[in-house]
Amino acid sequence: MTELLNERLCAEVPGKVVVFAIGMRINRWWKPWRWMPVAAEMPPMLQEQGADPSIGLLSVRPIVGLRNIGVLQHWQSAEHLHAYARAGTHMAAWRRFNERIGTSGDVGIWHETYVVPAGHSESVYVNMPRYGLGVAGALFPAKGNRASARKRLAGAGRSSTPPGDGVE
Repeated sequence: MTELLNERLCAEVPGKVVVFAIGMRINRWWKPWRWMPVAAEMPPMLQEQGADPSIGLLSVRPIVGLRNIGVLQHWQSAEHLHAYARAGTHMAAWRRFNERIGTSGDVGIWHETYVVPAGHSESVYVNMPRYGLGVAGALFPAKGNRASARKRLAGAGRSSTPPGDGVE
């Protein structure tokens, strides 16, 4: 089991971070022969990503809904993400999707990419294991200059002054 951190924490990522969400939507659930092969493409990519820290992937979380299956990832840069996207496993899976499914409507594919400049993200975690930006960056007590979302976004926590105990 993942260790729970029983305190109020926030994460800070040095430099910019790229948030990438990717997944599939099952549009016609009664056609498992169409969507199951698409769903089976993601695990090999995640294994490949996890095996090579040099590719720039910082964290991965599954996204599961009724019709949607995907992952939320944090990357070091858009360049790292694009380099991976052009790599063999991903590119081969994308070609197979276009050949097998194309625009039939049986299965949807989606992705969203956000390039977040340094100092323009904030987070808080209470009674959680390392999660999201807490995996991608460093964790700090969410106190004093890091006590509120407003202060964290203003970068007060990254100043050289020691944190206090105030809450906004």
